[in-house]
Amino acid sequence: MFPLAWNSLITRRDALRVAAAGLTVAGQPLAGLATPPHAKAKSVIVLWMAGGVTHHDSFDPKPDAPEEIRGSLTTIQTPLPGVRFTEVMPNMARVAGDIALVRTYASGNDDHLLSQAAQLSGRAVNQAQIMTEPNIGAILARMQGSRAGLPGYIAVPGTTRPGPPPYNLFVGGWLGREFAPFCTGGAPANDDFTAQVKEAPEDEFHKQGLNHLPGMNPGRYGDRQSLREQLEAELRKTEKSRDPLAANYQGAFEMLLAPSVRRAFELGEEPDRLRERYGRTKIGTRCLIARRLVEAGARFVLVDYGYDPEYGNLWDNHNAASQNFPHICEMAKRPYHLAGIDRAFAGMLTDMKARGMLDDTLVVFLTEFGRTPKINPAGGRDHWGKAGSIFFAGAGVHAGQVIGTTDKNGAHPITPAYGPGDVAATIYSALGVDWDQLLYDKQNRPYAMLPEGSPIPGVL
Repeated sequence: MFPLAWNSLITRRDALRVAAAGLTVAGQPLAGLATPPHAKAKSVIVLWMAGGVTHHDSFDPKPDAPEEIRGSLTTIQTPLPGVRFTEVMPNMARVAGDIALVRTYASGNDDHLLSQAAQLSGRAVNQAQIMTEPNIGAILARMQGSRAGLPGYIAVPGTTRPGPPPYNLFVGGWLGREFAPFCTGGAPANDDFTAQVKEAPEDEFHKQGLNHLPGMNPGRYGDRQSLREQLEAELRKTEKSRDPLAANYQGAFEMLLAPSVRRAFELGEEPDRLRERYGRTKIGTRCLIARRLVEAGARFVLVDYGYDPEYGNLWDNHNAASQNFPHICEMAKRPYHLAGIDRAFAGMLTDMKARGMLDDTLVVFLTEFGRTPKINPAGGRDHWGKAGSIFFAGAGVHAGQVIGTTDKNGAHPITPAYGPGDVAATIYSALGVDWDQLLYDKQNRPYAMLPEGSPIPGVL
């Protein structure tokens, strides 16, 4: 094993060349790494809005652009001098001093699957790799493990499936399926997300992953756990290797049996005024669950709000005839669209700040790309991988600033652009994880943890 310091000249690329030459590195990730200087986060909440959130109609309006670009929404001033959001983002405008807004995020690709897989993993992918590269949450689960009886990576509800055909992009990839997220919502009611289907109430939907199987109860799970432990103890007497999924089984038993874990999903414990602050919507409920999970000890929680069986493709607003949406500027005002995330995100940030949770929790808003500057003839905006807006808040973040500027039409960055690898490096750095190292798959093959990217300057 090579002992590496934070600023060592021996990088993952050097180690990969060594491994390629046929030498081994103890079969483990490179260790001995010093803690990076920005490490303040103990937990992460990722607000994952899959589908491509329009930056023009939210965080990067262009009020002086032609109408076919600016749309009909007016803009409002934030507490930051010269920084304006659109009228549907009044709550986020109020808390703009608590975020570092990056207006020059660019995935570099207009394809949903490639851009989503790249952003979820921090790794450039081709079509064959969209489900093979581990999510950032999976890598952190592999490196840091579970905590407080909760899995290392949780997705709420973890049902977004872009397509067609529908793809599950919440994966452990080459790390193994045991590092895929625990998805609280179970299977989606409608895989292709085209029919307007009424779901179970949101407060119940997210508990599906914790439901007991028919005929099972805590006592029977306890008996099965005890029996499994006895069998494994006997096996270990004759075999030195252990079932690689054993830790996962143990974690599953602990989750199903632990009252503290199940209590994290009991939103009835929250006062009505707090529920209203988040909004009694799907996204409001999911943000509140994320806060409660982190409060209960979760390390990495992904709030998933993208393709929805009840509302359709929430952010992929081409306004094609099959979508049956209103004009993008009217769509933005709906409580399940921009107006909904405005309330939910601001409510969560305000709540967490009041509880002191932002001191050690990193909150990141992500989407795979922005939307086209020009509104199309149907009243929608199309895919635009050249520019978009994301934000960071919480532990270690220099809040109250805007990083990057797009041109007068919001089409292209005129300052440096940042991609999925840079976002991932920023998250790892905030957690004190050195991304310049190797991870190994189940066949002991070495992979660069982060092939490219570096923390976004100024965020931390």
